Amino acid sequence: MGCDSCGTGKPNGCKSNGGCSTGGCNRLNTYDWLVNLPIYNADDACRVIEVSFSQGSRKDFYRNNSLQYFEKGELITVEGVSGFDVGEVSMTGEVVRIQLKKKGADEFNPEMKKVLRRASDRDIEIWKQNKSREKEAMIRSRAIARQLNLNMKMSEVEIQADGKKATFFYIADDRVDFRELIKIYASEFKLKVEMRQIGSRQEAGKVGGIGSCGRELCCATWLTDFKSVNTTAARYQNLSINQTKLSGQCGRLKCCLNYELDTYLDALQGFPENADMLQVSRGTATLIKKDIFKNLMWYVLPDSTKQYPLTIERVKKIRSLNQQNIIPDELEAVEVSGKPKEIEPEFVDVVGHITLKSLEKADKKKQQKAREQRQQQQKPQQPKQLPRPNQQIQKGGPQQQQRPNQQRPNQQKGNQQRPPQQQQKPNQQRPNDPNPKKD
Repeated sequence: MGCDSCGTGKPNGCKSNGGCSTGGCNRLNTYDWLVNLPIYNADDACRVIEVSFSQGSRKDFYRNNSLQYFEKGELITVEGVSGFDVGEVSMTGEVVRIQLKKKGADEFNPEMKKVLRRASDRDIEIWKQNKSREKEAMIRSRAIARQLNLNMKMSEVEIQADGKKATFFYIADDRVDFRELIKIYASEFKLKVEMRQIGSRQEAGKVGGIGSCGRELCCATWLTDFKSVNTTAARYQNLSINQTKLSGQCGRLKCCLNYELDTYLDALQGFPENADMLQVSRGTATLIKKDIFKNLMWYVLPDSTKQYPLTIERVKKIRSLNQQNIIPDELEAVEVSGKPKEIEPEFVDVVGHITLKSLEKADKKKQQKAREQRQQQQKPQQPKQLPRPNQQIQKGGPQQQQRPNQQRPNQQKGNQQRPPQQQQKPNQQRPNDPNPKKD
């Protein structure tokens, strides 16, 4: 399957945006891999450029007689049907010559339309005005076709930049007589009408979308030549014939089934032919499948449902023995190491067990601060102690020194009062007072 935009062959390593390993191959971004090719003679340069319309859904070749230099992505004005059209330059240089040869077009065809000029502001303004009419025209055209009871579906309407012509793309299973429809369209839209029938694959390319592979559709990016796809391609690749999985958004078989078909056909050449049945002592072994990646052939015996994988060399040896009317005793199946069986974990209630580390650290800090505040509030406040005299001498005894942390027996916590037997009268003298007062 070749890449139609750059001619580099099969687009290996295509990215999600439709580009290939050479730099991109979608319709809006074509990589010119011959841009640095030295051209010594200006007369031999290719005077044809490729122009895309309607965001790459249609492409055509135009002759550049003035030899103006146009860059890719630049808007230019080209010849149209009884007027002009505005398109985007999608390819220039020597790579255009390769595309002309691939599509069988003549570079020197005198009937090829010409490039007029770079698109002016007036051309772009008229082009945008007419493009804004396409959506309304498609809705109205579908209603008219339904009123005439025509078995057809209008897919897209493309109006020329000058508004003098409109192309109606439709899908139909059978032949449709739309002569009356053309007359109504011409009187309704006041322009020249062209009807063009397309297939379901072309419609999917115009609509666009994302495929089952997660990438943009090939028909909406780089694929323009649609080859027939049948279920034989799926059988060669050992795919299950499931119409739902093998069909694309167009309702037909996926185009990508043909991409790797040649590789599978080359790999299958190493497998022996006419090896569907093998004779052994236990009976006739029947081939059920071929593992192309591991080069194994799987057989099953009539008296059991067990599958026996055999190497290609063993199958060839048994087949040669059967041709000599020799029946071997065993198939000699090889051991295939499969994937380790995953053990399902038992149910565990993890409610409240899963927390974020950052939030957990913040919660711990908050809890620690709250705990310290509660401890400070519960701790009682001790009253301030009055300064004590340095020394107190008792009669007939040594000096008594009090420890700094020892409290007097008559000091108690809080505002408790002394017991009545320990309270001293105001005029009573202390027994250890060295200078008693006299009355």
